[in-house]
Amino acid sequence: MNKPFVIGIAGGSGSGKTFFLKCFLEHFTVDELCLVSQDDYYIPVAHNMTKEENKLYNFDLPSTIDHAHFEDDIAKLINNQTVTKQEYTFNKPNAIPKLMEIRPAPILIVEGLFILHFKKIASQLDMTIFIEADEEIALQRRLKRDLLERGYSHDDVKYKWTNHVVPAYNEYLLPYREGCDKLIINNTQFADDIIRITDEISQELREKVLS
Repeated sequence: MNKPFVIGIAGGSGSGKTFFLKCFLEHFTVDELCLVSQDDYYIPVAHNMTKEENKLYNFDLPSTIDHAHFEDDIAKLINNQTVTKQEYTFNKPNAIPKLMEIRPAPILIVEGLFILHFKKIASQLDMTIFIEADEEIALQRRLKRDLLERGYSHDDVKYKWTNHVVPAYNEYLLPYREGCDKLIINNTQFADDIIRITDEISQELREKVLS
């Protein structure tokens, strides 16, 4: 297999990266595309924390990511090697993490908040996609996710948003926005809009990479 075509997908919390990726992945088979997510490379700390410590700990810093391991696994996939990785379960101490097997494919997606900030990773990206949403919309999405899925209180979410999320976005992601190949404004609540965009990009990739 030749070197895969590497796509970097970056976006702040609440920008809609997860839904975008879900729609995007539906256009390809597992033999055509693989995905490696920065979220699975957090250095595990939350399981030892009290609720107050978890609230104050800033997960929105590059130092919270085991970026050397992240870089190594990306390099393996680029060299057509299979990666085995334990998923990260965020602040769910009783969750049993799954063992993931990521097989190389002609298209490799690397996604995460800091992928453009990590220079070694950024240098290997053949296409960059930046997804953003207006701050109030992004905050409402973050509230919905963290209250329902991760068990945070409303005050905890707002504290992290103001003190961690927004400053990190401004420092580690926003400076790279203008240099990206594609900018997607995702303020819509209508799935058809994102589906249409992923249709267009996937068709472009089929012609460029898979034809």
